[in-house]
Amino acid sequence: MEKEADVSEANSPMGSPLDYAINQQSRITLSLVRSAVERGSGLLAYQPIVQAGRPQRTAFYEGLIRIIDDTGRIVPLKDFMPIAETTELGRQIDCLSLSLGLQALAETPTLRLAVNMSARSIGYPKWKRILREGIRSDPHLGERLILEVTESSAMELPEQVNEFMQEIQRHGVSLALDDFGAGYTSFRYLRDFCFDMIKIDGQFIRRIAEHPDNQVLTRALQSIAHHFDMFTVAESVETADDAAFLIEMGIDCLQGYYFGAPTITPPWKSPPFATRR
Repeated sequence: MEKEADVSEANSPMGSPLDYAINQQSRITLSLVRSAVERGSGLLAYQPIVQAGRPQRTAFYEGLIRIIDDTGRIVPLKDFMPIAETTELGRQIDCLSLSLGLQALAETPTLRLAVNMSARSIGYPKWKRILREGIRSDPHLGERLILEVTESSAMELPEQVNEFMQEIQRHGVSLALDDFGAGYTSFRYLRDFCFDMIKIDGQFIRRIAEHPDNQVLTRALQSIAHHFDMFTVAESVETADDAAFLIEMGIDCLQGYYFGAPTITPPWKSPPFATRR
């Protein structure tokens, strides 16, 4: 049996037959996603971010990209994004996400929307062209756009991020550091950055009402953000107890399933509904 296993692994480019099958499936998924992005087959799912002082009011929405394959199925992000985000496909996905976000802002003058991006897209010509054309089309649109940059990608390209900030904030665009605390932030760079908003990673927020360690860590991250005059958003708020604790703590805004799941139907186009308290 050991010899048979050795032969099987030797003949498989990824090691075991299971590894090979997983690799093949990943290739198929990436191919489907690439084709969908080239067709522009995607949409945004909108999740509300509410004001801590008035949780019944939405401060803005986050538009989360969803890719639709040729069967009409939404492809789960976990099946492709970890691989795609460091490649050109990731830059193309950022282009699609930004285009959809700018379209939503143009259609709804009262909307304020956050769109995700990687710092790697800053130097991608197509992405920059989409952003500049969108801002040029409406001088007030930039004031309603928030670009969320992941902490991990921002720390890889600090000089580019800093230069980009100075350029884009002149147009009124806000910048948010996403998943704050999830990576290995260099506080020297954080001091030099000019982020308008810090989104505290959900690993510190979930069950915070009952976890003293999470409470200490979140207070520390909040203190850092406020020291640098950065607005704070708590991600992954899922219970009433956690929401109440964060409001009492002084977090500026809250986001999570307790206040609303991402939906592909724009909430501002739906009949009014009561927010859960």
